[in-house]
Amino acid sequence: MTANTDDLTDFLKRAGLAAADETPRYTPLAGGVSSDIWRVDLARGPVCVKRALAKLKVKADWFAPVERNAFEVAWMETANSLRDGLAPDILAHDAENGMFAMAFLDPGGHPTWKEELHLGRADAAFARAVGEDLKRVHAGTAGDAEVAAKFQTDATFYDIRLEPYLVATGRAHPDLASDLDTLVKTTAGTREALVHGDVSPKNILVAETAPVFLDAECAWYGDPAFDLSFCLNHLLLKCLWTPSATDGFLACFDALAAGYAPAPAVEARAAALLPALFLARVDGKSPVEYLTDEADRDRVRHAAIPMIKTPPANLAAVRHAWEKELRP
Repeated sequence: MTANTDDLTDFLKRAGLAAADETPRYTPLAGGVSSDIWRVDLARGPVCVKRALAKLKVKADWFAPVERNAFEVAWMETANSLRDGLAPDILAHDAENGMFAMAFLDPGGHPTWKEELHLGRADAAFARAVGEDLKRVHAGTAGDAEVAAKFQTDATFYDIRLEPYLVATGRAHPDLASDLDTLVKTTAGTREALVHGDVSPKNILVAETAPVFLDAECAWYGDPAFDLSFCLNHLLLKCLWTPSATDGFLACFDALAAGYAPAPAVEARAAALLPALFLARVDGKSPVEYLTDEADRDRVRHAAIPMIKTPPANLAAVRHAWEKELRP
């Protein structure tokens, strides 16, 4: 546990989730670099409590405003209005102190998609459902002035997404800085729909009937192409983590893209972003933890850099370029 929990107990009691004389039992949960997350056992049953951190738990100095916690809650509530269960139910929220309580989903029945993929369980039907749900949120909020007004988080999105991924990668590769800056400007200047901002397999639970999306701290009214490319990127990277399941991961890539069915303009932006995000997970501020072999990291660079310099026409072109790198 990284922090005192007295304020969390006070919050739970104020919210009516814990009795005045109750002593909650806290168990820290893994997986959060930007927040402290706990399972909290109460008389009413377990809940999950999350509190945003001002300094993220990564090697590089990476700071972000704790008010992003309120936008995460708002994203989850908006998503659940479009499909019940798309995100965990919000039970209580303290915006001033950057914390909220949500329904606890037992990991035994809700493994993360990341865990499943690491085991080589590449379910294309599930990947398609992820794409369909992403599209559901984007389509359900497209052009919605009320939602756009609620998620004016441009500065936060820059601080915790565009800068650490694209700008930082440009510093590591000065010859690509101009190309990456163009992507930053295009992404930042596109405001079409409600974006989750961190659609990765670690933030998606595999429930019996449909995906459950977590960790919407990066929520922003902006470019839906970011969500699509961000998630597809992980399916490419998994080919190096569990090579025996490469065929399945590439099938998941195709299925997720098909489930999302992007409009041509969205696909073009996603195809341009994808190789940049691919390289960012090697040379940006948040490299994936499982690519420790420099030869694997070089394979990512070898595939990504030419596509950053000359953007691919569509998502399939990125997938085929990566398959060619894996199977020369």
